[in-house]
Amino acid sequence: MQDCLFCKIVNKEIPSEKIYETEHIYAFMDINPLADGHCLFIPKKHAKTLHDTPDTALADILIAIKKVVQVLDIKDYNILQNNGIIAHQAVFHAHWHLIPKPNKNEGLSILWNPRSSDRQEEIASIIREKLSPTK
Repeated sequence: MQDCLFCKIVNKEIPSEKIYETEHIYAFMDINPLADGHCLFIPKKHAKTLHDTPDTALADILIAIKKVVQVLDIKDYNILQNNGIIAHQAVFHAHWHLIPKPNKNEGLSILWNPRSSDRQEEIASIIREKLSPTK
């Protein structure tokens, strides 16, 4: 995509602090980190959201995140991935944040507002039916 910030990073039109790369993905340090070691993992092929991302890139991304966690010996961390405006996606190229959580005052802060739902069983049934291997 011509105006995509992350595509420009992949194409080396914009500099980045690259940490890892495969045929399918590119990983680099976040320029506005929430904690030391905060980095991003993106598919090289433009994909707006997780569900647009090729499976080969998805596999490489999780493996790369695991490798970085191990290399840096990170004990507590968040993996953040947002899809869509109301889910707080700011750059519309799928990306995953690895955010170390060295203490309670650094890293990602989350406000979790659980609620009750009487639709969980119904939704689970729909998912099972649509994902059934016999279909």
